[in-house]
Amino acid sequence: MRVALFVPCYVDQFYPDVAMATLELLESLGCEVEFPEAQTCCGQPMANTGCLDDAKPLARRFVEIFGGYDHVVCPSGSCTSMVTHHYQELVGCDAAYQQLQSKVHELTEFLVDVLKIESLPAQFKARVGLHNSCHGLRELRLGSSSERMLPKFSKAESLLNMVEGVELIELERKDECCGFGGTFAVSEEAVSCMMGDDRIHDHLKGGAEVITAGDMSCLMHLEGLITRQKLPLRVMHIAQILVGRPV
Repeated sequence: MRVALFVPCYVDQFYPDVAMATLELLESLGCEVEFPEAQTCCGQPMANTGCLDDAKPLARRFVEIFGGYDHVVCPSGSCTSMVTHHYQELVGCDAAYQQLQSKVHELTEFLVDVLKIESLPAQFKARVGLHNSCHGLRELRLGSSSERMLPKFSKAESLLNMVEGVELIELERKDECCGFGGTFAVSEEAVSCMMGDDRIHDHLKGGAEVITAGDMSCLMHLEGLITRQKLPLRVMHIAQILVGRPV
């Protein structure tokens, strides 16, 4: 299986180990992984702020670069959602995009739905709180959300439960936004910080030692609040836990 690794900008610049952990994980599961070096931003920041004309060439470039692969895997729900749910208005009825759209997957989605893995050799001894990002939950449907009367499920939880030593804690509000929201954190700083503090408090109350998620952008926001307040918590992307990075 020829897989392209699509790495979000903030992971590339600030959290490169997340990309490396994703690569190690995919290769350990038998995937032939390539990293197209010509890849750029998916255009989400521009689109979110209404600059659609600036996002269009990035969307077309993405389709051009990733079109020839069996699958494209991204360790980010928001960037994946941008490509699979919002490129239509940027590229129109482009035949190449139509063929690519269903091949782009968020990491946990790929592991559960495509590879259908049932076990992992990793060990990670810690009490872990899972933060469900908004894009992953409500656009990609990586887990059940509280406003829908459907059977409960979580692709991330199913994977974490395969890791020896992980103790998943219970949260009072499993699917509440962390307050990041990209440029929302800039334009509505006070509200964003209050929402982030609420999420951190929920994890602390549950006894978490580590907060994990499929989106490093959410974790970056929470990490800033945790660091400034010197709280006894760490943040780690789920890929780092699934390959057994040390706490």
